[in-house]
Amino acid sequence: MAHIDAGKTTTTERILFYTGRSHKLGEVHDGTAVMDWMEQEQERGITITSAATTCSWNNCQINIIDTPGHVDFTVEVERCLRVLDGAVAVFCAVGGVEPQSETVWRQADYYRIPRIAFVNKMDRIGASFQRCLDEIENRLGATPIAVTLPFGSEDTFAGVIDLIGMQLLRFEEETMGQVVVTESIPDSVLGESSAARMALLEKLADFDEDVMEKYLNDQEIAPGEIRAALRKATLALELVPVLCGSAFKNKGIQPLLDAIAWYLPSPEDVPPVEGTDKDGAPLIRKPEGSEKFCGLVFKLQTDPYVGNLAFIRVYSGALKVGGKVNNPRKNKTEKISKLLKLHANKREEVASISAGDIGAIAGLKFTRTGDTLCDPDDFIVLETIQFPEPVIGIAIEPKTKADEKQLSESLDKIAQEDPSFKITVSEDTGQTI
Repeated sequence: MAHIDAGKTTTTERILFYTGRSHKLGEVHDGTAVMDWMEQEQERGITITSAATTCSWNNCQINIIDTPGHVDFTVEVERCLRVLDGAVAVFCAVGGVEPQSETVWRQADYYRIPRIAFVNKMDRIGASFQRCLDEIENRLGATPIAVTLPFGSEDTFAGVIDLIGMQLLRFEEETMGQVVVTESIPDSVLGESSAARMALLEKLADFDEDVMEKYLNDQEIAPGEIRAALRKATLALELVPVLCGSAFKNKGIQPLLDAIAWYLPSPEDVPPVEGTDKDGAPLIRKPEGSEKFCGLVFKLQTDPYVGNLAFIRVYSGALKVGGKVNNPRKNKTEKISKLLKLHANKREEVASISAGDIGAIAGLKFTRTGDTLCDPDDFIVLETIQFPEPVIGIAIEPKTKADEKQLSESLDKIAQEDPSFKITVSEDTGQTI
């Protein structure tokens, strides 16, 4: 999540490349980015709709949703944050905290989502890692903690310094950053790096007694202990680990992936999802396979090949092909005929989707965005998704009378996909607004 042009999609493209999910680097400016698959996105070089994919790193499965940064598409961020357990906030090293950065940060605060921050574009003129840290603290009210430092800046940016392992990481240009070379920290920046590591330990000591005891007694604190304490503080929303790099120059992405695996939560780390029964009494569901199935539909999309797709986050149990589920809000039963795993606009059929996972269901008839799906024998309604009200209205009419039905159907389809899109008929003029 980020302000527009902070580099979210470019960062995601590098993540997919280094994890082996894609085999070539896609570029936003060339219109070849995997995640910006819509024709309008490729033409404009911006993300318009959220795109989901999955990859693996260090034996961890990572579900990714690349969200838009433009204020006009805030609803896409809102619905995705509702179903995600962790977030990476991307900041431009030149622009720092920008208006939409504040908006999406507040959205993540509302859903109490643990975050790490990635200060991108360290190779750009005017880049300042320290200024970004200060703005994250002062404008967002967070407690940032730097876990890497830039080695050089602007046109001399050459790698990152790992403050936990106290080593310099360089990324070979010949391999497009795939090979990471570890070196000793040069004497010219050793003092600055040691001071930054001391500041890291001081902040951690405020939140972890074991680290505090060793810090006060001048005992060595192992990297594993630092990471464990940092993970604990991140999950408790006490600290925000901050890393740096340049996605476009293929620098700093592997440490970011490590940080995602180390510090952001797995489904087992978050509290059980809360819902209500038929009488409104509270219920909880744990993210375990032994629980009855429940999930939340957070997005609808029309696919030219498989028809209507309902994107779902499974919170408990498992969703299986051939089974039936209940939609308690609509009081309808839906049959699961096809399940898909997503990779931008590509689909992979699967037999089931387990607790903690994200996938799509094809062919649902009654389900809409924000609806709960649950086991027919185990009623539960999850909190729905709140969408912002429209801020502009415009009259629209078909070119000819014969196009009225087609226009109406098209508007209804848009309204199903985007709940912030409202259709009304003016009582005074009879116009469709």
